[in-house]
Amino acid sequence: MSDFLKHECGIAAVRLRKPLAYYYDRHKTCLWGLNKLFLLMEKQHNRGQDGTGIGCVKLNMPIGQPYVQRRRSIAKDGLAEIFRKEIKNYYKLSRKQLMDIKNPESVKANFDFGGEILIGHLRYGTSGEFDEGSCHPYLRRSNWRTRTLMVMGNFNMTNAAELNNVLINRGQHPIFGTDTQTVLEEIGYHLDEAHTDLYRHLRDSGLPGAEIPAKISAALDVPALVAESAAAWDGGYAICGVIGNGDMFVMRDPRGIRPLHMLVTDEVVAFASERVPLMTVFEASAEDVKAVDPGSMITIKADGSISDSAFAPPQRYTPCSFEKIYFSRGNDPQIYRERKAMGAALVDQVVKSIDGAFDKTIFSFVPNTAETAYHGLMDGLRLYRRQEVRAAILDAQAAGSLTPEKLDDLILRNWPQGEKVAHKDIKMRTFISQDKGRDQLVSHVYDITYGVVKPGDFLVTLDDSIVRGTTLKQSILKILARTKPSKIVICSTAPQIRYPDCYGIDMSEIGRFIAFQAAVALHRRAGRQALLDEIFDACREELKRPALERRNCVKKLYEPFTDDEVSAEISRMVYPENIDWHGEVQVIFQTIENLHASIKGECGDWYFTGNYPTAGGYSMVNLAYLRWYEGVGGRSYDLPL
Repeated sequence: MSDFLKHECGIAAVRLRKPLAYYYDRHKTCLWGLNKLFLLMEKQHNRGQDGTGIGCVKLNMPIGQPYVQRRRSIAKDGLAEIFRKEIKNYYKLSRKQLMDIKNPESVKANFDFGGEILIGHLRYGTSGEFDEGSCHPYLRRSNWRTRTLMVMGNFNMTNAAELNNVLINRGQHPIFGTDTQTVLEEIGYHLDEAHTDLYRHLRDSGLPGAEIPAKISAALDVPALVAESAAAWDGGYAICGVIGNGDMFVMRDPRGIRPLHMLVTDEVVAFASERVPLMTVFEASAEDVKAVDPGSMITIKADGSISDSAFAPPQRYTPCSFEKIYFSRGNDPQIYRERKAMGAALVDQVVKSIDGAFDKTIFSFVPNTAETAYHGLMDGLRLYRRQEVRAAILDAQAAGSLTPEKLDDLILRNWPQGEKVAHKDIKMRTFISQDKGRDQLVSHVYDITYGVVKPGDFLVTLDDSIVRGTTLKQSILKILARTKPSKIVICSTAPQIRYPDCYGIDMSEIGRFIAFQAAVALHRRAGRQALLDEIFDACREELKRPALERRNCVKKLYEPFTDDEVSAEISRMVYPENIDWHGEVQVIFQTIENLHASIKGECGDWYFTGNYPTAGGYSMVNLAYLRWYEGVGGRSYDLPL
C-alpha cells in the first residue's frame, strides 16, 4: 500500500498448561512461555510498531507475593527493548544469587515474567496523541485477585462516546475517553458486581475469610459477566483479558471483523491475530490452528479447564478484507493464494489499458507488499498470452502459413516482461512519517532501476490499494516518469476506497480519500454543489433516527458515475506536476465482483461499497461526511452523536 495506513493492533497470548518445572525439564529453560510470546509478537510486528506491551499473571501465588506484572513501551524498538530488559534482569537476579534459574519455583517467585499466563500487544496509534499510557495491556488493580483485571485487544468501538456515557450515568468517573478504557471499566464493573455478590453470600454463610477467595475464584462465571459487558458494544474486536486469580478469556466480535486464531496442544493454549505465527512458533500445521468463531469466547479457568461459549447471537460473517489485501503477512497459505488471485483478476483491464501491446510493456509493482499479487498478475498475463499464441498457431496452421520464423515470432515476441522498477527506502519513509516537512521529502521515498524501461514503453505497476493518492502523486509517479514511458498504468488490487472505516483501520476521514475527492470534483465541475448540500442535510437528518434504522446517505454522491468515470478523474488528479514528462497516466481499480471471487468465503467490503456490518458504521459514515462538509478533521467515532 503506497499510501501507508495503520492497522489497529496485533495480539498474542500464551497460557501454559503444565507447571514451570515441566518446561525446564523438557526444554531446559523456565522462560519457554516468555520466549514463545516474544516470537509470536515478533512474527506479527507488521501489525503495530508505535507501541507495545506485555503482561503476566502467576497462578497460586502465596499471600504477600505479587501475581500480576506489566511492561509497556513506545520506544522505536519497543518490542525488542522490553524483552531485552526482562532477559537482562533475569540473569542479573541470577548473578546476584537472588534467583536460581535452574529452579522453576525460584524463577516463579522472583522473576516478574516467570508465570503461566503471558500476553502481549502490538499497537499502531490512530489518534494524534500517543504515549506509553495508550499502550495495552490496560490494568485495573485491586488487592482482591478476583477483582484485578488486565485487558488488551485489537479493536475499535464505534460507540465509544456512548459507552463512556454509560459509565458516567452509572456514577463512575472515567479518566480516558478511549474505547479501551471503556472496555476495561465495563468488564471491571461487572467483575466487581459478580465478586461482591459471591463474597457477601459466602461471608453470610459463615465461611472463614481466608477460605473465601478460593471459593470466589472457583465460582466466578467469567463468560456470563463478560457477555453482559459486551452487550452494548458496536465494533470490530479481538479482546484478551486475564483476571488476577488466573481466569482468562479471549473473544472475537460477532461478525468476525477482526481476526483471531487459537492453538491448543498438551503444553499450551496460544492465541494470535494471525494464523501463521502460531504455526511457525509452535511448529504446528495449518489444520491445528483454528480461527476463533465470531461471537465466541474462549475461557480458561485458573484450574486449566477450557470452555467455548457464545456471548452474542450469530451475525453475518464479515471479516475485514484488508487483512487479505494488505495487513496480514503473505506467508499464510490461504492469503498467499488469494492475493495471487487478486492480481490475476486484473488481467482483462490491464490488457485493455495497453491495447494488447505486450512487446512494449514493462510490468512491475510497488510497494513490496504488492509482490504476491504481482506474481498472480504475471501468471494471469502469461496464461492470457499463451492462449493468444495457441489460437494464432492454430489459425496459421489451418491457413498453411505456419513457418519457423512465424512460430518464433509468435512465441518469443510479445511476451509479458516483468521487472523490479521501483524500490522503497524504508528508513526514509519512517523518517518523514510526521506531517511537518513531509511534502518536501516524500518524493524521495522511492527510487527506480534505470535502463529497464525504454522511452515510449508502457509501464504497468501494481499496488495493493490506493487510498489518498498522496504518495502516488508526489512520489511514485514522479519517480516512474523519469523512465520516459509513453503511458504509466497504476493497478490497485483493491477497489476504490469510498467510505471510512471505523473498526480498527486508520481510515476514518472521508475527505482524504482520492475516490471521494474525485466524485466531489466531478459534481462541482458539473455545477452540482446543490447535491453536496443535499447530502449534508440528509446525513444530518439520518443521525436523528434510531441507530438501527440509519442508512448510508453518502452513497448518493457516487450514484451518477460509473466506476470508470471516477477512475478517470482519479487518474487526472494524481498526474504528477512540475516534471519534464507529458505521457499518459491511467489508474485501474479492482472490481467488487472480482475481489469477492478472489477471496475464499465471505469478506467485509464496507470501505468499497458502503454496506456496513453494524449500526455504528452507518452512524460514522454520515458523521464523517458532516465533518468533511464543515471542514472539521479527526476521527468521527471519537465524538458523541
